[in-house]
Amino acid sequence: MRKGMVWCAVAVMALAAGCKDENNPLDGDSPSNIIFPISKVSYQVHVQPLFNQTCALSGCHGDGSQTSILRLTNYDNLMYGGALVIVRNQPDQSTLVMRIEGRIGERMPLNRRALNQNQINGIRAWIGEGALNN
Repeated sequence: MRKGMVWCAVAVMALAAGCKDENNPLDGDSPSNIIFPISKVSYQVHVQPLFNQTCALSGCHGDGSQTSILRLTNYDNLMYGGALVIVRNQPDQSTLVMRIEGRIGERMPLNRRALNQNQINGIRAWIGEGALNN
């Protein structure tokens, strides 16, 4: 009887480990620990720190050597640099969103874990709120 209880407990723990909490913004294997609010997203508090941890790296979209003209090291590079990837107030029309969602081209960040749903929703909210430098 004791062995049966142990196996039952192991099975329950294994099932629970595979479950995701829909309300937990940290669910997912994001390469970043940045958590976005539902609204009033701040570029300085949320967006740029996320980029710093996931995108603005040497060989990716930093200021180092890379083939992409998109630099995600600061607001001016993002909004006014050589690659226009944000359409203010229109996240569905913004190339940045399409790339992080994997809807066009290769999903970004390339060759790294995807952003989690909270982070994608946060980027979408920030763009929807006007993509401000706040």
